[in-house]
Amino acid sequence: MPATTLHAKPRWFVPGDINGFFGLVIDNLSILGFIAMALIGIFGFPADVVFGRMFPGTALGVLLGNLAYTWMGRRLAAKTGRDDVTAMPLGLDAPTSIGMALLVLGPAFLAFKADGLDERAAAIATWQLGMASLVVIGVFKTVLSFAGDWITRVLPRAALLGSIGGAALALLGFLPLIETLRNPVVGLVTLGLLLYLLVAKGRLPLRIPGVLFAFVVGVTLYYGLGLAGLGVPGFALPDAVPLAPSLPWPNLGFLDGLPHTVPYLPLLLPFGLLMIVGGINVSESARAAGDDYRTRDVLLVEALSTLVAGVCGGVAQTTPYIGQPAYKHMGARNGYTLLTGLFVGIGGALGIVAGLVQWLPLAVLAPIIVYVGIDIAVQAFHETPRKHAAAVVLAFLPSLAYLLVIKAGNPAWIAPERFAALYAEIGSHGLPDLAAIVTLGSGFIITAMLWATAVVFLIDGRVRAAAGVLLVAAALTLFGVIHSVDPRGGVYLPWALEGLRQAIAFQFTGAYVTLAAVLGLLSLQKPVVPATD
Repeated sequence: MPATTLHAKPRWFVPGDINGFFGLVIDNLSILGFIAMALIGIFGFPADVVFGRMFPGTALGVLLGNLAYTWMGRRLAAKTGRDDVTAMPLGLDAPTSIGMALLVLGPAFLAFKADGLDERAAAIATWQLGMASLVVIGVFKTVLSFAGDWITRVLPRAALLGSIGGAALALLGFLPLIETLRNPVVGLVTLGLLLYLLVAKGRLPLRIPGVLFAFVVGVTLYYGLGLAGLGVPGFALPDAVPLAPSLPWPNLGFLDGLPHTVPYLPLLLPFGLLMIVGGINVSESARAAGDDYRTRDVLLVEALSTLVAGVCGGVAQTTPYIGQPAYKHMGARNGYTLLTGLFVGIGGALGIVAGLVQWLPLAVLAPIIVYVGIDIAVQAFHETPRKHAAAVVLAFLPSLAYLLVIKAGNPAWIAPERFAALYAEIGSHGLPDLAAIVTLGSGFIITAMLWATAVVFLIDGRVRAAAGVLLVAAALTLFGVIHSVDPRGGVYLPWALEGLRQAIAFQFTGAYVTLAAVLGLLSLQKPVVPATD
């Protein structure tokens, strides 16, 4: 790192900002590309709604957040008189943005159509649901910004990171890996380069950002082999959707979407909580690298940019990126966040970003998401005490159940009538297999947090605290916050349930209460006095 020098006034741009700009822009374009691919390619969403309504507001959040972080960086540089202050990078959060597409927006679109809405009306209703979801997350994060330190003291790191690590491994790792392997030459080469450059820390002949290099190689392979007719399965040049500028003005459409957010709260609230915890960790990381940003300021910027994006039509939340020290090592300072914010924000409003995203091949985007999933899952182990590893592993399992639900719930694989029959098919050994899988997968992130917290308390000898966590899980189960038996994962009053669904809810609730009681009795034992010589 170059030696620090003192300047009366911080510079707007330095050469290292170019590297930082490409790295941060590629990250954001990759996530936007995956959102578009998931909604349009997997769920059949109308492309003009994605590009013309969802993208401009989403990009606005990136613009506002990066402008605020640029200002914070320049303020810190002026205050300290240093020329090596690096602004906090902000962009779209990969796990929750992809989670919004795969777990909220896509399924909601199909549900709206199943309720009788035509494709256009279902798409608009889904967009309004996405706006409302972002508003809910933004308000939640704003409140939590003032209690972030308390949250990290109450919830063990294994619970926070293990829950998102499981979602990352199952949903960001496995599902995009299948898409990667559908075009093996392009996909595996791109994934292999990412692993070489980012995991193995391999070198390049030139100082090119690793993600940018892998991205360029993958895109070149895809279009080069495809145009030459050399075996890119399903290759076709994209049918460009005519794009007109669409300014992200505030609108009240989110109010229509608010009632539809209730079934998704077990997903949305953990999404916001994880970003608060991530923001705290990012602030600590930047502080360790020499840039002492106030944690509350960092959290409030990401919360408010998410909230404004939702009001203006956005559907994916913003977050400070964990790689601030990496951008500092690139030589980036404050210009890279300014350039990124302007490029993504203005490009989103003018349709430039959407035009670029349409030409990004899924076979190149999917490996980037696989790497993100691997990195997040690995972090869950690296950033937690070794003795809590069992809690992290346990936290992964509910995500696997939700992965199976996604695949089994695809009507192209299993007809709805057959799915319903399998759900109700009680065998000789207990509840139906499918019912158990669906129930475990419903509210999987909160379930994972509670399970991991209870195990951490047990490992640390806090048996009564673990029993208390299990009683909380029982209460949440009773009302469907976790283990919901509602087909859409919504909450309910337990006495309104009937038949098998009521039996499942009571069985899971009773299981938590019984285990809590047993642990409570075990905690009454006299402590063992260590033997002395």
